[in-house]
Amino acid sequence: MTTPQEDSQEQRSQKLAALPLREELRGQEPYGAPQLTVPAMLNVNETTYDVPAEVVEAITEQVRRAAVGLNRYPDREFTALREKLADYLSRESSLSSPLAAENMWAANGSNEIMQHIFQAFAGPGRSVLAFPPTYSMYPLYARGTYSDYIAGEREDDFTQSAESVARQIRAHRPHVVILCSPNNPTGTALGLDVVEAAYEAARDSDTMVVVDEAYGEFRQQGTPSALELLAGRERLIVSRTMSKAFALAGGRLGYLAAAPEVTDALRLVRLPYHLSAITQATAEAALDHSAALMANVERIRVQRDRIVAELGAMGLDPKPSDANFVFFGGLQDEKAAWKHLLDDGVLIRDVGIPQHLRVTAGTAEETTSFLDSLRRYVSGGSPRAAAHG
Repeated sequence: MTTPQEDSQEQRSQKLAALPLREELRGQEPYGAPQLTVPAMLNVNETTYDVPAEVVEAITEQVRRAAVGLNRYPDREFTALREKLADYLSRESSLSSPLAAENMWAANGSNEIMQHIFQAFAGPGRSVLAFPPTYSMYPLYARGTYSDYIAGEREDDFTQSAESVARQIRAHRPHVVILCSPNNPTGTALGLDVVEAAYEAARDSDTMVVVDEAYGEFRQQGTPSALELLAGRERLIVSRTMSKAFALAGGRLGYLAAAPEVTDALRLVRLPYHLSAITQATAEAALDHSAALMANVERIRVQRDRIVAELGAMGLDPKPSDANFVFFGGLQDEKAAWKHLLDDGVLIRDVGIPQHLRVTAGTAEETTSFLDSLRRYVSGGSPRAAAHG
């Protein structure tokens, strides 16, 4: 018998096809971005600044204490973590009605958060509405839970209006609707009027409204969070993650805020003891040092705004961003531009939208490498980028 490493890709595909796989999984590709080691890896929206030393020490000490009790199951209700998450969100968004532990839920990354939501409120015979281009995992969550996925529509400039969103919810009557704000890959944030309109439209169809704020901490000054709308709206969910602003992509901690009855619903579908003691300890220590971690958020905002300004000066078409990345167009051949950047040691994301690419705002040095390389592409011998306008 050959090992997986010895098989060719074609042989692996043939062996996969021979398994009694679910029919809807046949011919599908797993989610993922290119994993290449280059000097500037700006393709998956990680925080490119290292975790501060003081936070590393705090996490190490908290994990050490947790390790003493690893012969026992962790706190199934992750009570201390929920209390700290509620306190953090209440302060971060200056909520007039502070959140409590009973409003919070956490899981292994926001992907598992979404899976729990779909398991509880979607499923066979039910539908989910999202608005591409948006996070490409949404249809995969639907497929994994036997839910019907409905691809909604955006405006030509990738924005969403309150009227359009409400009209589509009333037309499709989904069981779950996802509003991604700031949206991935476009970086655009939603006004609260859009969320309010979606919620009102959803009242007629037993719909849960989910606002995915994975990049919420990076939003522009004055851009509100949907957390402000939670009070009195029992079918509204706002999800966040510690992968981005907290620089814990490797820690795998996602969470949400909602009415207590929503978190009760999610208990019905979660696996026993789904958050390990190590995960809980890591997240608690990071929350205790949120101020140190948020200092990097401001540094990233500076580089993001620098990217927007300099891409515009190159004659390209960067979209305003409330995230830690910039989505830009105006390229005649986005694949040639992507390859040029990679040859220069800069890896960004081809999101499959013609003439557009997406770049994570990195350190000042990484951002300079990206801008210098793209400037050479735009003005040099490579196929010329289309002039904006």
